[in-house]
Amino acid sequence: MEGKHLRRAKTQQGMNSWFTTALSIADIERLTPHDLRHTAASLAISSGANVKAVQRMLGHKSAAMTLDTYADLFDDDLADVAERMNQGGVNPDVGRLWAS
Repeated sequence: MEGKHLRRAKTQQGMNSWFTTALSIADIERLTPHDLRHTAASLAISSGANVKAVQRMLGHKSAAMTLDTYADLFDDDLADVAERMNQGGVNPDVGRLWAS
């Protein structure tokens, strides 16, 4: 099947679209392929994927673009980092490491 690819879903054509027809047959509410892209990104981020991995998955030119688009999905990471730091306690050697 070299050179073959799935045709882009033309959801603007309403019920004439193969994608919209498939959604109807599967009894799934109306959504677009772009909605699926956002869902994939959200699931990857919530599973703890590295931003560079999400960038590559989505084909973004830079991690900054991924962060600009999905920054709100990374907000919980700040609380997770703080929690992990609290659980790990304070390492007394950290000050010496930076002072070297």
